[in-house]
Amino acid sequence: MRKHLLWAAALLLPLGLLIGCAGVRAAAAAEAPETETAEEEESGDGQAVSLIPTEKLEGNPLWVKKVEDLPEDFILGVDASSVIAEEDSGVKYYDFDGQEQDVFATLAGSGVTHIRVRVWNHPYDADGNGYGGGNNDIEKAAEIGRRAARYGMKLIVDFHYSDFWADPGKQMVPLAWADMDLEEKSEALYAYTAESLEKLNEAGAAVGMVQLGNETNGAICGETDWDSIIALMAAGSRAVREQCPQALVAVHFANPERDGAYADYARRLDEGELDYDVFASSYYPYWHGTLSNLTSVLSQVANTYGKKVMVMETSYAYTLEDTDFAGNTIAEDSGVAKDFPYTVQGQANEIRDVIDTVAHIENGIGVVYWEGTWITVGGDSWETNAAIWEEHGSGWASRFAADYDPDDAGQYYGGCAVDNQALFDAQGHPLPSLQVFNLVRYGNDADIVPQQIDPVRVTVSGGEAIQLPETVDVWMSDNSKQALPVQWDVTQEELDGMSQGAGETYTVLGEAAGESACCYVSVAGSNLLVNDSFEDGDTGWTVTDLAGADELYVEDKATDSLTGTKHFHFWSAAANSVEFTLEQTVEGLAAGKYDYAVSIMGGDGGQTDIYAYVKVDGETVATAPMAITAYGQWDTAHIDGVEVAEGQSVVVGVYVKCAGEGGGAWGKIDDAVLRPTA
Repeated sequence: MRKHLLWAAALLLPLGLLIGCAGVRAAAAAEAPETETAEEEESGDGQAVSLIPTEKLEGNPLWVKKVEDLPEDFILGVDASSVIAEEDSGVKYYDFDGQEQDVFATLAGSGVTHIRVRVWNHPYDADGNGYGGGNNDIEKAAEIGRRAARYGMKLIVDFHYSDFWADPGKQMVPLAWADMDLEEKSEALYAYTAESLEKLNEAGAAVGMVQLGNETNGAICGETDWDSIIALMAAGSRAVREQCPQALVAVHFANPERDGAYADYARRLDEGELDYDVFASSYYPYWHGTLSNLTSVLSQVANTYGKKVMVMETSYAYTLEDTDFAGNTIAEDSGVAKDFPYTVQGQANEIRDVIDTVAHIENGIGVVYWEGTWITVGGDSWETNAAIWEEHGSGWASRFAADYDPDDAGQYYGGCAVDNQALFDAQGHPLPSLQVFNLVRYGNDADIVPQQIDPVRVTVSGGEAIQLPETVDVWMSDNSKQALPVQWDVTQEELDGMSQGAGETYTVLGEAAGESACCYVSVAGSNLLVNDSFEDGDTGWTVTDLAGADELYVEDKATDSLTGTKHFHFWSAAANSVEFTLEQTVEGLAAGKYDYAVSIMGGDGGQTDIYAYVKVDGETVATAPMAITAYGQWDTAHIDGVEVAEGQSVVVGVYVKCAGEGGGAWGKIDDAVLRPTA
């Protein structure tokens, strides 16, 4: 969508004693009710006082299973990078009693020990207009660090070494460094890191950890050669050791589900003798595989190289509602893995299970929740909110970002796509799931009650009787599922009518255990393609690689499939190495008109040329453009009314060409359909 002996030793001091880069920041720990105002929280001599609770918080309504043997110094962090932009946009945050309060006091009072903040070199255009995403320069990071330290929390500094978002898809060089060679860039990175940490020290931030880049999967700061990557990271590490000797140095990667990737990264860093302490991973359960796999890949790094390991980013949706008119990454039709219900309880369960996983990995030291404070700004229309996003940078990107990133942010700028994954509701009130950072130490008993029912699907052939399920699986608050009776709100006459609608999908609503149920009924027409959803591998399909792509094959991964468990997968790292056709030949069609449809999703394509096509007797007679934009965003091409004469040969297919950007273009193709026109 972010510890080491010195750090651990510091945490053995009294809770109110906060050790940072510049030395002792605060003393005399004092407990305070979580509803105290910011003025009441400050000690009489102006020094910071820790609000992190040392006992269980009472009154929380959620069921939380205790994490056994959780270390006292385990990092329980929240990324709050967008807070200042949010507050500048008019957002107010409240405590659990509904009183307005500094959001950092609420975070600390809920058990959060660390605040993470991203830092971009210069996220502004030539006229000073912010690129968005919080406009997170070092000045904002210093203010966030100062406020976090006031309530007893340490700072995790996330240097992107870019002017805007850096992730596996793009690691762009800051504009000021664009013409530098590697040696010059290394010196510039060293100086920038050192100067930035000086500013954090002067602001009173308690820097506990510093990241050398963000999700640096084989690239950083415009460099993709590993010798160059390590040289740049080494320059940053040297600055951290000099300016913040107590802080841990972290590297950060994503995609733990990629077989062998983390082992490869760790080996390269070891061979390059990089001086670092923490190997950190992003882990979003929608995309990044199982927790058992996460345990495996991080354990391998910890055991082989003796490094600390942690999850630097995770989050989970507590609702599918969009409150800022900008759309959300996780929505009803996202098509991603769902390991927990989309409820406040489900969000708490996800946090708890990730903490439990990392806590039981050798050298596992912490978990950070990503952008827990990034909520809706503005009013009741997209137009109202867009003006605020542009002025204050509280959307993911502004139109001014086209100055730096014209192909992505410059085209798709807008609001927050993760407001439904925050730890505060749209009005700024903390969710009960925020207190899981405290409750994982103690557990919290609550009634096991129904939470949510996932939609069910029924597929029949045209004219076939529709049988709806008699039970549905209901998510319970302990994350179990129970099969419970369901009552559907539909008559037999209505079902009989639906069965005649070949090619249509109907929605039937119902109720089970007091929760709303939904069934999608698909009435299939006659698909003339074989293996239309790739469930039988590549049977019936021909792929022609035109540029030497790294990966072109049928993949068995239900979470990445539109339907079923399989799809056609493509990925390649090098620029201009993705170009191929995927097609099927159909013979013996009766004379008439035919419709063709096929779906694709993917990303990081850069400049693309992607389209569906139909050939009749070798001649292309129709095409339809397609696009890859983001994970889970399926684009379906439709070609209707293709005329075919008796005995003509028909070829249907997809042509894909991607220049690629950053870590390489990728995508998935699924669900091809060829049927007679109704």
